Amino acid sequence: MKITKTEKYTLLKPDENSIDLFFESFKKKYTKFIGQHLILDFSEKINTKIKDLLLFLKLGNQHKENGTSFVIIVKGIDIDEIPEEINVVPTITEAVDILEMDAIERDLGF
Repeated sequence: MKITKTEKYTLLKPDENSIDLFFESFKKKYTKFIGQHLILDFSEKINTKIKDLLLFLKLGNQHKENGTSFVIIVKGIDIDEIPEEINVVPTITEAVDILEMDAIERDLGF
């Protein structure tokens, strides 16, 4: 797992061969990321399936309940087929936009 921290968020990119392996690694290290806005970047992974993204549903919801953002970058997935609870976007620019929108919603009490 490649970890890049900025002042606004932490970007995680898998270096594992599969999403399943990345998920197991992420679960083990998750406590290190509590309190940080997370972006998981699967844009370089080919053939990412919706079932792969659903692995992150529970942790993503938990992360949001703690007042932080959780966004996944994936290209080539039909966004309409993904549950609303998961923020999935095709680019890093849109991921950062989601972080900013989440911050506004938190400020407004949503």
